[in-house]
Amino acid sequence: MAPLGGHQLRTYADSIVKVPQMAESITEGTLKQFSKQVGDYVERDEEIATIETDKIDVSVNAPESGTIKEFLVSEEDTVTVGQDLVKLELGGAPEGKKDEGAEKPKESEPKKESSTAPAPAEADKPKETQASKPAPPPSEKPKEAPAKKESPKPQGAAEAKPALGSREERRVKMNRMRLRIAERLKQSQNTAASLTTFNEVDMSSLMEFRKLYKDDVLKKTGVKLGFMSAFSRACVLAMKDIPAVNASIEGPNGGDTIVYRDYVDISVAVATEKGLVTPVVRNTEGKDLVGIEEAIAELGKKARDNKLTIEDMAGGTFTISNGGVFGSLMGTPIINLPQTAVLGLHAIKDKPVAINGKVEIRPMMYLALTYDHRLLDGREAVTFLVKVKEYIEDPRRMLLG
Repeated sequence: MAPLGGHQLRTYADSIVKVPQMAESITEGTLKQFSKQVGDYVERDEEIATIETDKIDVSVNAPESGTIKEFLVSEEDTVTVGQDLVKLELGGAPEGKKDEGAEKPKESEPKKESSTAPAPAEADKPKETQASKPAPPPSEKPKEAPAKKESPKPQGAAEAKPALGSREERRVKMNRMRLRIAERLKQSQNTAASLTTFNEVDMSSLMEFRKLYKDDVLKKTGVKLGFMSAFSRACVLAMKDIPAVNASIEGPNGGDTIVYRDYVDISVAVATEKGLVTPVVRNTEGKDLVGIEEAIAELGKKARDNKLTIEDMAGGTFTISNGGVFGSLMGTPIINLPQTAVLGLHAIKDKPVAINGKVEIRPMMYLALTYDHRLLDGREAVTFLVKVKEYIEDPRRMLLG
């Protein structure tokens, strides 16, 4: 009896789906939506709900196959790790559920036919139908009324937009990721002694290099050769001369210890619908251009599909942000603490420049390096940026490095 009783207790425990462990630094989130409805049958490991955290969206999957009996929380509620979410009745055959679902429409169809067939019979009882019909119409009209009321609102808003002087306001709650981004950016401003140095780089050689080899690389590896891999490689080589760029300050009271690293994990800024995320390309120092492009492409796809994990974004020793893809001509990126520096790439524009005493039109890009002046002096920061510029203007130098 003891084993049986133990089994019963286990079955009951397994029937409650709880908020899963998300990460060491994440203890709560917002339940964004349920993927299923009460009464739906779910397979083991099938997604039931999605929880939004300040870093990623976490999927809640069914621990066992069964039928959803009850939702224990509502959408947009704040939930914590280990909290009960869904009551799940284990077992049950999905085929039976499908058959029931298939029979229901059959029952509803004859009802529609019976409603049309007994029309003359109902005509014999006009008083009863008139007495019964007034109740349904009010219940149906309110359902249609909001739709009618909602449609004129956007129309009115659309009509008001062309007219100057509209003073309408909308208030939307910030999602957790945006709140976390705001917190981190403000923390960076308040903590680091940020300073930005600029330079401009002639992209002619790199663009020619890419034009010559991009088709071969795509054919052999399936990877599109871009500019991010070249800048990543240039930064790795420049860090060999200026290792403090890849270091960080740690310790209490603002930090009293410098941590130097022999590896380079580059955070690549990726814009998503919910905000800016920075997945990390690990051990960039050991990758060639194609290997870096493969890693960036994979992380970018996961970011757009909302499939990034905590591990994908944890760590990072240096950041590259490419605002040029959006047309930015120049800007000052913000340091991603506890990192020491961030490189900002910008749009490529044709400009007249002096080449060997002659004016030529060249594709030029502004580079911006924001660095923590507590660790990096101006001489080191400028030297690092100039070395990156030299590697980009003559990609063959990267082979020598």
